[in-house]
Amino acid sequence: MTINAGIWIDHHKAVVVLLTDEGQEMLQIRSDRNVSARLPTGLRAENPYTPNDFVEGKRERTVTIQLNEYYDEVMACVRNAQAILLLGPGEAKGEFRNRIASLKFRGHVTEMKTAAKLTDQQIADYVRQHFQ
Repeated sequence: MTINAGIWIDHHKAVVVLLTDEGQEMLQIRSDRNVSARLPTGLRAENPYTPNDFVEGKRERTVTIQLNEYYDEVMACVRNAQAILLLGPGEAKGEFRNRIASLKFRGHVTEMKTAAKLTDQQIADYVRQHFQ
C-alpha cells in the first residue's frame, strides 16, 4: 500500500495528512513547549562573557531538545510514508527536514514549500493535488 504524507508545520503545531489507497487521514500535533530561546530583555552586556551568556546557552539547548522531541513525534506519524510534502510559514519546515535527514528516515521529502496559515481543509486539498 502506498502512503504519501503532507505536513504543514511550524514551531507550535503540525497538521499531518496521510493519503493511502483507501482514503485520507488527518492528524494534528501540538507542541506544548512555550520556551523562548531569547532572554526577556533581548539585550546583551558589553562585557565579553556574563552569567547571562550561560543562561542563554542553556535555554537554546533546552529549546533544541524540546523541538527535536516535537519533530520526532511528527516523524512517528509519517514513518510508513514513501513521499513527504513539507509546508509551513517559517524555519520549522527546514529544521524538520534536517531532522529527517540526520536520522536517515525512510521516506523522502519530495518538495518543500512556504505556505502561510492555512485551514486544515486547505492543507488537505493542497496535499491531495500535489500527489495526484
